[in-house]
Amino acid sequence: MRKRSSRMAIVLLMAVSLFTPAVLRDASARVQVDARLVKRIRHELATLPYYGVFDWLQFEVRPDNTVVLRGQVVRPTTKSDAEARVKDVDGVKGVINEIQVLPLSPQDDRLRIALYRTLYNWDSPLFRYATQAIPSIHIIVDHGRATLKGVVSSKGDAQLAYIRARGVPGLFDVKNELMVEGEGAQ
Repeated sequence: MRKRSSRMAIVLLMAVSLFTPAVLRDASARVQVDARLVKRIRHELATLPYYGVFDWLQFEVRPDNTVVLRGQVVRPTTKSDAEARVKDVDGVKGVINEIQVLPLSPQDDRLRIALYRTLYNWDSPLFRYATQAIPSIHIIVDHGRATLKGVVSSKGDAQLAYIRARGVPGLFDVKNELMVEGEGAQ
């Protein structure tokens, strides 16, 4: 989201540079407000009590300051808590909650644990990602299909995570949606 905000700011400032200085001040103030709003929303979502490695949340701030929440979570309370927290952020006009609650499944739970151990084992080169409060590689399992989401340092780490995840028995499919830091991360 940080890069999108800075690109939007540059485009807005370039587009507004043809107008009077008062308009320019208003546009730059709007971009700063949007950046602060995005930062506050990101903070609220990252500090949800039960948000973790098996959940994935993302959001979009529309021009009218309506926030669209998307992603997948394992607990229904995480979905409702996310909506409630974002509604309370100053500047948010409304919230559209499109977060999917993953179905209860003992088999999916076993696969989540197996994937976590495979990716973040103490002797794994990916262990460094597990030392963060919320690991940057998120593991989403839905009906035996896994998706890896998040941000890693290199293409090699993304490929290693994908290869290791494919080795977990019982998975029907693995999708690698990991982004490399600085390359297309929002």
